[in-house]
Amino acid sequence: MPYSSVQLAEILGAFSYALDMTEGQPQGHCVRCCWIGMHIGRQLGIAEQAQWELYYTLLLKDLGCSSNAARICELYLTDDQSFKRDFKLVGGNLAQVLGFVFSHTGQHESWTRRLNAILNIMRNGDTIANELIQTRCDRGARIARQLRFPEPVALGIHSLDEHWDGSGRPEQLAGTAIPLYARIALLAQVVDVFHFSYGPAAALAEVETRAGSWFDPNVVAAFREVAADPAFWHMLAEPMIAEAVLQLEPAQFSLPLDDDYMDAIASAFGQVVDAKSPFTAGHSERVGFYAEMIAIELGLDAQQRQWIRRAALLHDVGKLGVSSAILEKPGRLTADEFLAVQQHARLTEEILSKIVHFRDLARVAGAHHERLDGRGYPRGLAADEIALETRIITTADIFDAISAERPYHPANTPEHTLHLMQQMVGDALDPLCFAALQQVVERELAGQGAATAT
Repeated sequence: MPYSSVQLAEILGAFSYALDMTEGQPQGHCVRCCWIGMHIGRQLGIAEQAQWELYYTLLLKDLGCSSNAARICELYLTDDQSFKRDFKLVGGNLAQVLGFVFSHTGQHESWTRRLNAILNIMRNGDTIANELIQTRCDRGARIARQLRFPEPVALGIHSLDEHWDGSGRPEQLAGTAIPLYARIALLAQVVDVFHFSYGPAAALAEVETRAGSWFDPNVVAAFREVAADPAFWHMLAEPMIAEAVLQLEPAQFSLPLDDDYMDAIASAFGQVVDAKSPFTAGHSERVGFYAEMIAIELGLDAQQRQWIRRAALLHDVGKLGVSSAILEKPGRLTADEFLAVQQHARLTEEILSKIVHFRDLARVAGAHHERLDGRGYPRGLAADEIALETRIITTADIFDAISAERPYHPANTPEHTLHLMQQMVGDALDPLCFAALQQVVERELAGQGAATAT
């Protein structure tokens, strides 16, 4: 099915808000970076095709950001979101970096544990930094390719953390060896962070301080010209900036939207979510698979099944707004921590609702923690208020959550998982959906047994 009324920039712009949350940035960070960077690109006189590639490099610069969240929590004994947010205000000055490490490592841990973490970071700082950035860069570029963007976009995302003087990462590229899109994106990122926190003068001063070290002098010169226009700064502070950024996309180069591409987008962002924790690798894909199998068992048509699978792939996108320090916690959550986890369902609906075409899908996906007995979240819906599509996704989600290893429980066999779920039927789980899941799992187990026998 064609999506002639849907703009690719609208879809990926909405998902960029999820990336903002993962980076601990104020809502609209990537969109604002796109506004900044596109003005720089135009000032530099780059061609229309290059402007289109730059547009999506800027909007999706943080595609790989979720992949190092759990590792940051583990190494620095801290909340990954506040860590990432504050680190973007740190320059290349060694004293600033050391001060940041001391002030952000293990603030709420015992002195012994905090000291051990700081010593580990001091001894292995370069190795740790390389690991965190390499992971982020590699995954971001890989997902950009999966989203069918040309190689210059993938390379621009991969090289976001490179510096003009060769002091960046992951490959210590220098000068014009750094892709132009990455040079523009890095400057745009710093401008937005300092502008949002301290205003235009501070953003300009920071750019000048890093010119020739972090930033390409030619890109800095282009930014000076852009920054001389008061209208540029005015729009950067406007709530309606997302609409203005939509107008900046050179539409003639956009990728055609159809069901196959929409599925690729859903799968890609499901992977972004699952990368946030080593315990959820493949979770969204598995929930999508079981949701589709349940839908087949229930006799739903192909279009309904595809729609449900898409919603299942995106059901946890709101988890990008929850700190990995909470998601990775092995013990019992406090009341405040559980409340933070519950927010992910609301955030899923909020993010997906930014896409007009996804409004119905947003409600279905965001309701996957509702229960038939009305004791679910985020709205406490009762049975007759929960759509069949949501009931299917809930059943698939619970099956994978129980059967897979998590910080708070070991992996369970399919048989034991079904046994535990049986006790939820009628309260949390729809009986028909559970019966359909049983048929799917039993057929899988029988197939595995037959394969083993031969």
